[in-house]
Amino acid sequence: MEAQAVGSERANCPVERTLEVIGGRWKVLILRELFGGIKRFGQLHRALSGITQKMLTQQLREMESDGIVHREVYLQVPPKVEYSLTPLGESLKPIIQSMHEWGIRHLDRDVKN
Repeated sequence: MEAQAVGSERANCPVERTLEVIGGRWKVLILRELFGGIKRFGQLHRALSGITQKMLTQQLREMESDGIVHREVYLQVPPKVEYSLTPLGESLKPIIQSMHEWGIRHLDRDVKN
C-alpha cells in the first residue's frame, strides 16, 4: 500500500509532469527552434542535427498531444504543414531561458576547472 501512495505522489508532482512534457533529448531543442517562430517540418529537421524524421515526427506529435505545439495543415499540393507554439508552449520560454543561463554558468565553471 505504501508503494501506491508514493506512486500517486509522483503522478501529482509538478516537476515530474514538466519533465514528462519537455524531457528527453529533443523536445527542448524543438522548443528552442519554435521560440523563433513558425517552422515547417523540413526547417526543424535541418536545424536539429542528428534527429531522424521518425523521431522528429514522434516528438512533435507528443508535444501536440501535450498542448504545447500547434500543427497547421494547409490543403494544397504539395501539402504544407507548419508548427508553432501554443500559448502553453510559449509559457515554457522563461523556464528554458533559465536552463540556458544555468548552462552558461555551468560551462564557465567547467572551463575554470
